[in-house]
Amino acid sequence: MLIDAVTDILLEAADAAIVPRFRALAAADIAEKSPGEIVTVADRDAEDLITPRLKALVDAPVVGEEATAANPGLVSALWEAPAAWLVDPLDGTANFVAGRPEWAVMAALVRAGQTVAAWIVRPADDRVYVAESGGGAWRNGVRIRRAPAPADPAALRGAAHTRFLDAAGRARVQAAAPRFAELGPGASCAGVDYPRLLEGGLDFVLFWRTLPWDHAPGALLLTEGGAVARRPDGTGYSPADDQAGLLSAAGDRCWQTVRPLLLG
Repeated sequence: MLIDAVTDILLEAADAAIVPRFRALAAADIAEKSPGEIVTVADRDAEDLITPRLKALVDAPVVGEEATAANPGLVSALWEAPAAWLVDPLDGTANFVAGRPEWAVMAALVRAGQTVAAWIVRPADDRVYVAESGGGAWRNGVRIRRAPAPADPAALRGAAHTRFLDAAGRARVQAAAPRFAELGPGASCAGVDYPRLLEGGLDFVLFWRTLPWDHAPGALLLTEGGAVARRPDGTGYSPADDQAGLLSAAGDRCWQTVRPLLLG
C-alpha cells in the first residue's frame, strides 16, 4: 500500500538523518542557502535518502526542496510531468536548529497538477498524518475530520505568517488582529500549523509564500478532513500554480469571514 510504504520511508529517513541531530548540531552542520534561509546537513541527508526510494515506488520526478534550491528548473515537473513527487525533508528548519520540536518531514504525490496523496511525519511528538484524495485524513491510523468553525470573528483563533507580506499586507493583518479571539504568528512550520487547524487548535491560517513542498501536503490533509484551502481569489489550491497567498479555514463560512479582514 502506497500510503504505508511512503510513511515508512519518511520515518526511516528521519530516524537515520534527522532525529540523531536534533539538539546535537555542530556549527559546521548549518549553512545559509539564501539570505534568511538556512539549511542543515539533516535536510540534505534526509532528502538524499528519501528521493531514490520514492522513485522506486512511483517512477516520477522528485521535486525536493534542497534539490530545487540547486536546480530551480526541477519544479516544472509539477505541470509538465504526468506525476511528480514533492519532498520537504525538514520543514521548520529554523525551529530544528533552535532545538524546538515544531518540525516535520513531508511528502506529496502530484498527478496532473493536483495533489493526490500527502504525508506529514512529526517524529518529535510521534505523530503521522496522511491523506489520500477521496480517502480522508488520518492521524496515527485514526480518521480525523474538522467541524466547521463559527462565522463570528470574535470566536476565531488563527495564525498569519506575515514575513513575506508587503508593508500594506502586514498593516492590514495587524489592524484585523483585535477582531479575532486570537491571531498569532504561527509555528514557522506548515507541518505543524496545518494539523493544528484540522485538530481544532486553530480556525484559520494564512500563508503568503506558498512553495509547493510546504503546502501541498497540508492543503490536501485539510480538504480531506473537512476544511478548505483556497487562494485569495477563492480558487482551490494547486501545487502546480505559482500564485501568492493561501488562506485555509475550518469551513466555508469561516473562510468567507476571515478573507476580507486579512486580505481586504
